[in-house]
Amino acid sequence: MKQTAISVQDLYVSYFGTEAVSGVTLDIESGNLVGIVGPNGAGKSTFIKSVLGLIPRDKGLVNILGAPVKEVQKQIAYVPQRNHIDWDFPITVLDAVLLGTYPKLKWFRRPRKKEKQWAMECLRRVGMEDFSRRQIGELSGGQQQRVFLARALAQEADVFFLDEPFVGVDVSSEETIVKILKELCRHGKTVVVVHHDLSKAQEYFDQLILLNKELVGFGAVQDVFQPDVMQRAYQTPFAFMNEMGV
Repeated sequence: MKQTAISVQDLYVSYFGTEAVSGVTLDIESGNLVGIVGPNGAGKSTFIKSVLGLIPRDKGLVNILGAPVKEVQKQIAYVPQRNHIDWDFPITVLDAVLLGTYPKLKWFRRPRKKEKQWAMECLRRVGMEDFSRRQIGELSGGQQQRVFLARALAQEADVFFLDEPFVGVDVSSEETIVKILKELCRHGKTVVVVHHDLSKAQEYFDQLILLNKELVGFGAVQDVFQPDVMQRAYQTPFAFMNEMGV
């Protein structure tokens, strides 16, 4: 039986007095792969950052796995946008993935053989085990994104948040990432992805969150991904959806 993995009630967020997210309420059940879509400036990244407590909320209640975020941080993995990461930092691929094991280590304990073997297994799952000794800045965009997905896998979390993971990523890497995310959901994990390519929405996701500062639509992809619903968020005709048979 599925349970509520993420509960957001009446969420408001603003920047310097300008409202970025307004009155969002929704519940996401465990085991779903959920896409967050909406026009530029709609508050998609702001929404997940506020849910995770990375930026302050003006108002609202958020529970993940039935508890406040601070109480379940070890069970939450977050992959930020690639442009928010210092790729010049002198760290190898393996060491970057090992960081995902730290939340479950005891105080002052460093990763040992067991953790290193697990990190290599996570790299194998994303097809990056042969790059373990490379510096992360030497990788392509798709390879970098695979490594940070491996770090999230190493954390053995129950809820995953990814902010635009497919930007600047090659087709092969994108397919690999989507395959892994779907596999996680089949094992009961919950995955939330900020996404911009609407042409892949039906193929990738179980549910969609449609934002334009406020919640325009939320539910099964086939219910949200409708021309009239999408037009309310993007405020432009969606002729291409008719061509796709929607």
